[in-house]
Amino acid sequence: MSLCKEQLVHEEKQEAVLSTLGDTGRKSRAVCGVCSRTYRDPKILPCLHTFCADCIRQLEPFSVRRVNGERRSPEDDMQVRNSGSTILCPECDSEVDLPPSGVDGLTIDHLALDEVFAETLLVDCRVLCDLCSESDAGKRCEVCCVSLCDFCSQAHRRQKRTTSHSIQSLQELKSQGRLTRPVLCSLHPGQELRLFCESCDFTVCLECAATFHHDHHCSSAHEVISHHGDRIRDLVFRSLRPHLARLEDSLRRVDTSQEVLQTRTDTLAGEIRAFARSYARAVEAHCCSLLRSLEDLRLQRRNQLHLQKAQLQQALSDVCGGVDFAERLLTCGSDAEILSAKGVTMRRLMNLVESGFDPHPMTVAHDNANSICFLPQESAGEVQGFPVVGVVHATTVDPSKCTIQGEGVEGGREGQRGEFTLLCRDSSGEQMGRGGDPVLVSIVHKERKGCSVEAAVVDNGDGSYGVSYTPAEAGLYSVWVCVKAQDVKGSPFALNVKRKFRCHRGMFHCCSFCSSGGTKEARCGCTGTMPGGFQGCGHGHTGHPGKPHWSCCGSVVEASECILHNLSCVSPRGHLRTVEL
Repeated sequence: MSLCKEQLVHEEKQEAVLSTLGDTGRKSRAVCGVCSRTYRDPKILPCLHTFCADCIRQLEPFSVRRVNGERRSPEDDMQVRNSGSTILCPECDSEVDLPPSGVDGLTIDHLALDEVFAETLLVDCRVLCDLCSESDAGKRCEVCCVSLCDFCSQAHRRQKRTTSHSIQSLQELKSQGRLTRPVLCSLHPGQELRLFCESCDFTVCLECAATFHHDHHCSSAHEVISHHGDRIRDLVFRSLRPHLARLEDSLRRVDTSQEVLQTRTDTLAGEIRAFARSYARAVEAHCCSLLRSLEDLRLQRRNQLHLQKAQLQQALSDVCGGVDFAERLLTCGSDAEILSAKGVTMRRLMNLVESGFDPHPMTVAHDNANSICFLPQESAGEVQGFPVVGVVHATTVDPSKCTIQGEGVEGGREGQRGEFTLLCRDSSGEQMGRGGDPVLVSIVHKERKGCSVEAAVVDNGDGSYGVSYTPAEAGLYSVWVCVKAQDVKGSPFALNVKRKFRCHRGMFHCCSFCSSGGTKEARCGCTGTMPGGFQGCGHGHTGHPGKPHWSCCGSVVEASECILHNLSCVSPRGHLRTVEL
């Protein structure tokens, strides 16, 4: 089998073992978080998260810093893409800056390589000796970090330089998880990094110290590890560990708050659902109640219509019967037959005309059922402990309970606007809270049937209706006020329209007040009406309080007697005495 095939098989075995570890719920430290494979050249980002070098190179730069005063886009070339740029860590989303040398300048994660080596031992039970590369390794030098076969292990112990090294069984080290590898120099393969350059703050091998760092202060790693390890340990245990404890405590509190919040919201959600279900049942019950009320109203109105229909059918039958008999009598009967049946026929026909059922057309007009309405915003009390809204309003106006307010229904003045108000009420006497009822107002002169006054009706929308009229002639009128073609209480009303006052100049008899029956209005010879009182006439009449009347023109009228004194007020010439104004 070729080397490439052997490496492929080896990687497939590693992937199988790692997937098995992943199934157990333990996150393997030998697996890259980007490619989900074992680390290949692992690099440590400044945020201390490790990824493969190639995986870091494939990350999109978050921003590119200016190089030599010029800002270059990530697409210019791969070198600029991986040097002098800022990327987002795939693990913590922190912005981390790459060194000027790019990904290659990042620190190698040797601990990750140790983890890869340990995972490799789990995959391959056969480990070759690092010295001879021929025999299987059974030992491992903890100082040199090399795997040794039995022969090389004995030779390692015999050498003076390595005789004091601790050699352990490879199987025991695998079970303890203490497998490490030597950290080799990248510039001098095979040379282990055993020195630390204080000037450069960097680990170097012996050749690097002799060539690149010959004038620097280099010390053995074993000598300076305590100092630098203590600094790291001090930061960890003095600062970061307490900070970590506080963060963990705060995180636990947040988790507890989240659990309490979730529990609280779940409880409230249950209460809301229970409330909604109960409220829905109450609303459904209220809906059923409204529908039952509506159905009761429908049945009530239907029965009323049935009764009205029966009355109309009976009246129609009676009238048809009377008309048919009378027409047949007149058409087919002889003179004697007509005269003999005249009495009973006339009585029946007169009875049908006078007392027969003859409704006004408006009472049997098309009913659009506007008296039944639904008021969704009106409070309907409580149902099962919940407040509900929406009522079926079915009050109907009762013409016999309707009333009239205002002086305009009793008296008026010729040519002047008169007004009164109609208040529509239901059967209980309460004023209707809405309008829309058919209201008819008819004003007819009692003596002159052809003289009528047009009335204007204004619906105020609250059960009241304003009525206005302007009579053109004086006299007595009859005012019919009907609601739904039925007279309201007191209809028809008697309306007395008087002549309007006219301002006159001239002479008028001083005793016109007496002769007019004691009213403060007198009629002149020109038929004009004048206001005012009177005072002493100056010709033997006393006890007249007030002011003199205005005369309209000083025309001569018939003498009249003073009803207060029973004396004639005729002058010697036979004319009425007048008072100059």
